[in-house]
Amino acid sequence: RPLAAYRWRKSRVGVSQSGGLFMSELATLDPIEETGDMGSYNHSTVQANLAFLFKRTGRYSVSTELSLDISRFQADQSKLGNEIKPDVCIYPKRGLSRPYDILKMTEMPLVAVEILSPKQGAYEILEKFEVYFALGVKSCWLVDPTTEIVAVYSAFDQHQTFSAGEI
Repeated sequence: RPLAAYRWRKSRVGVSQSGGLFMSELATLDPIEETGDMGSYNHSTVQANLAFLFKRTGRYSVSTELSLDISRFQADQSKLGNEIKPDVCIYPKRGLSRPYDILKMTEMPLVAVEILSPKQGAYEILEKFEVYFALGVKSCWLVDPTTEIVAVYSAFDQHQTFSAGEI
């Protein structure tokens, strides 16, 4: 495991009644439990690069990990709850929300991009695409950093696939 996957635990040294030293805790590195929310290096880098490329066009507002309110979605929401977070969202150009921030967007993006993580399956992302399209998202992208393939969906059952040389 890389060092970043560990957390330091402080040690405590004390003096016993007999005058000897003792350690109540050892100075150790404890492994940090990995969760599905932790992004991999490739996932994070692809996410940042895509956001930059869309933003650079000057025509869109780009958000990453933005909470979208899906409470109006009528299907079984047991897995998704009432919000969903695409890796990248593309909106028509807009400024920041002032004076108050928006905690959950009710307006759906034009494009929702999902980047496949090492511990994530394509089926899980396709379930999210079904929700995105039902709520009015115009296009969904499935990006696989490992195979360097991007599938651009214009509807839940219609997509075009592009490989690294074609993008």
